[in-house]
Amino acid sequence: MYSNKNQITFINRENEIELKDFLLNNDISNRLYRSLYQNKRIYKNGAPLTKDFIVKKNDIITIFFEDEVSDIQPQEMDIDIVYEDDDIIVVNKPPFILVHPTKNYPDNTLSNGVAFYFKQNNLKRKIRIVNRLDRDTSGLVIFAKNQFAHQQMALQLEDGRLEKYYYAIVEGLVNDDEGIIEQPIAQKIDSYGREIREDGDYSKTYYKVLERLTDITLLKVKTFTGRTHQIRVHLDFIGHPIIGDSLYHQKNDFINRQALHASSLIFYQLRTKSKIELVTDIPEDMKSLLKRYKSVFIEKR
Repeated sequence: MYSNKNQITFINRENEIELKDFLLNNDISNRLYRSLYQNKRIYKNGAPLTKDFIVKKNDIITIFFEDEVSDIQPQEMDIDIVYEDDDIIVVNKPPFILVHPTKNYPDNTLSNGVAFYFKQNNLKRKIRIVNRLDRDTSGLVIFAKNQFAHQQMALQLEDGRLEKYYYAIVEGLVNDDEGIIEQPIAQKIDSYGREIREDGDYSKTYYKVLERLTDITLLKVKTFTGRTHQIRVHLDFIGHPIIGDSLYHQKNDFINRQALHASSLIFYQLRTKSKIELVTDIPEDMKSLLKRYKSVFIEKR
């Protein structure tokens, strides 16, 4: 694979093959293939694709990314960029900000800030979100810069190559040093929240104890599925709700949100295939929460 930020080139090193199968073998989805073909963004040996859909040995297939008009209003804001390449940008989201505009909150979201960053850098692309976080959850959010990147990162998420880890501070002392929660999650019939229910979607969460203090526990959490409120619902289910989670537990005097932070990501760079590991520190409000309980823990010893 050869590339620049506006195109990706594949060379066929095998025997002749149909174009669609060749691109599918290179992890281009059916949907993306149709879009590229309909918009005439596929070239063969430097020329626009015509009726020849057979790729011979050493043929060069190039897909181009056209300029796009973003449907998100750019708004200037400070965004904490943790990683960026030709295909994705990873931002450390602060708490109390939505990832994407909604009907009730049409602006001042992280997507508005990324749209402004794209505009500043003359990147004419739509905003494509790979992973979402709740408004009051902080941490790493991935934005794709083109259709190819969005599809490829979704594929990594689906097959487990994209790993997501979190810090969570929960009520009570978690007895087991680590564990797995596999419980189906469904939307509550009469409210916005989620619940464990037999007819829900399969969900899997791993946790590991990092520290126990007085009557709270700091956990490292990994999600294997991406259900709405998954970590919050699963930890509440085992009797250790996240501190400050007013939807599933109760407010806390020492932190004004759920103590949950998307701390790290592991994935594979789309063009070089090299392994990327991104790690962020636990946020200050969660550090302060731990210090408060740590001082109580020391006093009680």
